[in-house]
Amino acid sequence: MQRVTANGRDEEALFAALRARSEETDRRVTAAVSEIIENVKKNGDRAVREYTERFDGFCPAAFEVSREEINDVLTKADPMYVQSLLNAQERITAFHRRQKRESFADFQENGVVLGQRVRGLSRVGLYVPGGTAAYPSSVLMNAIPAKIAGVGEIVMVTPPMKDGSANPNILLAAALCGVDRVFLMGGAQAVAALCYGTETVPRVDKIVGPGNIYVATAKKLLYGQVDIDMIAGPSEILVMADETANPRWLAADLLSQAEHDVLASAVLLTTSEKLADETVLEVERQKELLPRKEIVEQSLQNCCAAIVCQTRAQMVDLANRIAPEHLEVACENPMEYVGKLDNAGSVFLGQYAPEPLGDYYAGPNHVLPTSGTARFFSPLSVESFYKRSSFIYYTREALREAKEDIVRIARSEGLDAHANAVSVRFEEGE
Repeated sequence: MQRVTANGRDEEALFAALRARSEETDRRVTAAVSEIIENVKKNGDRAVREYTERFDGFCPAAFEVSREEINDVLTKADPMYVQSLLNAQERITAFHRRQKRESFADFQENGVVLGQRVRGLSRVGLYVPGGTAAYPSSVLMNAIPAKIAGVGEIVMVTPPMKDGSANPNILLAAALCGVDRVFLMGGAQAVAALCYGTETVPRVDKIVGPGNIYVATAKKLLYGQVDIDMIAGPSEILVMADETANPRWLAADLLSQAEHDVLASAVLLTTSEKLADETVLEVERQKELLPRKEIVEQSLQNCCAAIVCQTRAQMVDLANRIAPEHLEVACENPMEYVGKLDNAGSVFLGQYAPEPLGDYYAGPNHVLPTSGTARFFSPLSVESFYKRSSFIYYTREALREAKEDIVRIARSEGLDAHANAVSVRFEEGE
């Protein structure tokens, strides 16, 4: 893990490397995914079956997991693990319930009625990785806000394991969250099946959930045919720390993201040279103890660094420029930074709010914008599963009062038919 000084040059080289991770997907990947999408669109289940056998090594006789099998995992699961998921579910639900939106109507004195109708999407598709990177927590984070929003049906797809069965922890989380249907399929073919529908898989209105580069590319290419949550890049963490921080804890937090992927980013910003040096040494020591050491080492070499800043204000400025997915503030008075950090997916304040707290338990969503998109994207929320329609009611007299303004604006745009649609209602005999 390199150590650099924020001098206007060295940190810029690091930022360029971070931006390069999110550049245009390899053309070969795009071409391969495009072919998969067209095949699934044309041939449905048959194409999905062929790709499942080719990429996963085994295709189950039936794509859909029976309700009995989903419920059965509840009886076989470790009760302590079930309770841990329930505890997390309770906190995630409580947080997201505060995000609920209501329809409204504004009845004005002149008889005009303006309003907005808010309701959940009819059907949402949830993609959940199910191989070596199986994340039951993603089921909770995606399904819970969808349920709160009032989504009519949640359809989950997840790749089968090598024996053709479903990952039991994924099924357990689905059972606890009330996922309606589960299909054993993954990759770009599963995303295409959700988008277009097949003989087995129903067509959905939105696709959410993490996946590899093929899944992310499929979501990107299909956006417009179907809504998506976001185009996720490699995971990332940025830690701001002053001299009061514990280097051993900082190293552990940085490594918690470095173990995700060889392109995962872990960056430390600090005003203390001593803390930077000690944290780098701790990272080197702790990485040797990790099962995913090879992935960690590549990540540390590619996209990780400790940056020594001159001032706290410089730390804040760099943090806002990077716009990280996860941002930890390991400083003496962390709350004073809340109003200054404008670009981050989720902010973790203080010495006892490590990033995994947000991944699994605290309540806020862990589906967050990556690759600097926190400048304009927000975390997944109940809002992500709503659709809204406005409605307008005008009386004759209210429209008459507005007529001249509307006609004048329409004609200024050269749209005479627009103007006429209003003025015609007030011609003689009408």
